[in-house]
Amino acid sequence: MKAMTYSRYGGPEVLELTDRPTPKVPPGFALIRVVASAVNPVDWKLMAGGLDAVMDVHFPVTPGWDVAGVVEELGLDTFQFEVGDEVIGYGRRDDVGHGTAAEYVSLPARVLARKPASLSWEQAAGLPLAGLTAYQTLHRLGVGADDTVLIHGGAGGVGHIGVQVARTLGAQVIATASERNHDHLRSLGAEPISYGNGLEDRVRSLAPDGVTVVADFVGGVLQSTLAVLAPGGRHASIADPTVDQHGGRYMWVVPDSADLTALAELADAGELTVDVSATYPLEQLAEAYRANAAGHTRGKIAITNDA
Repeated sequence: MKAMTYSRYGGPEVLELTDRPTPKVPPGFALIRVVASAVNPVDWKLMAGGLDAVMDVHFPVTPGWDVAGVVEELGLDTFQFEVGDEVIGYGRRDDVGHGTAAEYVSLPARVLARKPASLSWEQAAGLPLAGLTAYQTLHRLGVGADDTVLIHGGAGGVGHIGVQVARTLGAQVIATASERNHDHLRSLGAEPISYGNGLEDRVRSLAPDGVTVVADFVGGVLQSTLAVLAPGGRHASIADPTVDQHGGRYMWVVPDSADLTALAELADAGELTVDVSATYPLEQLAEAYRANAAGHTRGKIAITNDA
């Protein structure tokens, strides 16, 4: 099969299109023909060696953890799906080597869910990692109808899904973004504000007593978070591990079929969509990584296969 791989740590220049063996399908696994995958910052950070201290890496590495595709083969005792089912998955393994930037990927059924019919293949591929990150963060923070939630990075891949999930939980949402994304955030149900100098004053103008929940999806905003958090408020970050020292929670997303199914159901109920700002063919994965690393992407970047 065709796959994008890298044989050493580095930047996008280490990626190359190669021929790799089609993955085996162990018990409890499904072989998926990849229709689309998606880019996440963790992909190029891992490629640069950023997780070398915590995860075993087996070169050559096929990167990618997000997938949307069709079940081609089932392993023994994989009763959850049938051949031909359209599925999505957050395919993080315990080690690094066999990712989704390929024509096929083999994944355990426990990380898969049925593809939302309402989303395109590209949108569906962008849902798993970002969606689970937003969903799990907000649920672990206990967000509900009595909350006013501040989301740092509301127009990003995780943030724009977080805005929608918080709204389905009944919360009022304030979200930071550049001005060019304010109208879009309003359409998702958030009150947008600009980030940068004066952020605390802008939050206080909308929530004079402070916000009850802060979800940081960008990093570097701890001081602002603490400045606008109401007494007894809760906060979490996916980008700043020091929040644990300041009463917050540092979040690391967990592959979970039930949570992913819940997100898919929200999409099919018309309560959740996925923004896809750009789409690249598989062989242009390096360009997609460069675009994602530039940090100005609204929503997600998708990768498509010709097959």
